[in-house]
Formats: sequence, structure tokens, C-alpha cells
Amino acid sequence: MKYQVVSRDEWNAAREELLQREKEHTHASDALAAARRRLPMTPMEPVTVAGPKGQVPLQEVFEGRKMLIVYHFMWKQGAPHHKQCEGCTHSQAAMTAAVSAYLAARDVTYAVFSSGPLEEIIAYRDFMGWTMPWYSTAHSGEALATRDGGDLRCYLQTDDQVFQSYETKWRGIEAMMPSLQLLDLTPYGRQETWEETSEIIQLDEAGSWWRRDGRPVAQWTRTDEPVK
Repeated sequence: MKYQVVSRDEWNAAREELLQREKEHTHASDALAAARRRLPMTPMEPVTVAGPKGQVPLQEVFEGRKMLIVYHFMWKQGAPHHKQCEGCTHSQAAMTAAVSAYLAARDVTYAVFSSGPLEEIIAYRDFMGWTMPWYSTAHSGEALATRDGGDLRCYLQTDDQVFQSYETKWRGIEAMMPSLQLLDLTPYGRQETWEETSEIIQLDEAGSWWRRDGRPVAQWTRTDEPVK
């Protein structure tokens, strides 16, 4: 696909046409979000996770709020920081304390679960400079297991019961990756092989650029130590 160069009037007309499509997409997304809210829920069996206070029931992860969003971070037990998952690291890089504060304002707690030992996952969180609560599910059983890649799950708590309301993975995780949403606004996009884009640029396999010089890209904001 070759890029066109047109007059400002022609550009304005083309932009207006695309804007109408963007509005349709927004309305369709709103309708999908409404359907997501109407999705039936399923009760959770009693289960515990390991945190700073030891094994605690899932209810404590809510921190007194009604709703909980959990990202299940794939974990390579015993591996050094640079060997941990670049996709999961990418998804968490934008989950700042400010984002958690905005979620809390809507009665939602954000947390991360991993199957690794608590001391390992907390060391990684601290290395990355993150502040979100992170719990180990090493002894939590199948109900909280990370299944074939990182995933995002939502829960609702009533007086005496926890329900799972939603779950997504793969492309669904992109809701946590604003870098991808911003790249989608640019002429070259994500520069990945699946995209329709210019013939003059080099394209990479999807997600392959999330790791650079042996580390997940976000780690280079925390260290300049080469990977040996």
C-alpha cells in the first residue's frame, strides 16, 4: 500500500469519512461493553493466595472494595529478571499507581497473581518499580491457575460470596497496553507482519519487538546492564 499525498480539503473530507467509521466503532464497542456487563457470573470456591500477610482468602485481595481486576502474570520460576515474560511485562508497564487510584475511585481493586514463589515475584515487581499488590497462587489450585498465557479476570464480591464475571487473554489484554493503541494511530502502525501497511518499512512478527537486546523493553528503563 502506497501512501497518498492530497490537498488539505481532500484530507479533511477523508478524515471526516473515517471519523464516521470511528464513531460507529465506538458505539459498537459501547454495546459490547454492555453485553460484557450482562454476562452471567459464576461463583468461586473458597480459595487463598499468598501475600505479605501469608495465605489469605481471595476476599482480602479486594481490599474492602466490591470489584477486583486480576492480571495473571506468567512466571518462569527461578529465572533471572531478564528471562521473565516480555508480554506480561509489557501489559503491566502502564499499570501505574495513578491507574490503580482511578480504578479505586470506581470501587475496583487491581492486583496481579503469579504461580511463582512470593519472594521471586515481589523482587521482580520491586525491580520494575511497580507498586501494585502482587500475590502468589503457587498453592491456590486450579481455580486461580494461569492458563496457557497471561490472562485478565474480573470478580465481584457480595457479603459472603465471590463471583467471576469476566475473563480475557491474547488480544483482549491490549486494553492494558496504551502503547499499542497509540501506535494504531500512526501511519506505520505497529509495524507487524499481520498489518496492512506501507511496502517500504520492515515488519516484525507480532510482539517480537517487546524484547530488545535480551530484555523485555520496559526493563531498559530500570537498568543499563547488558544481558550476559
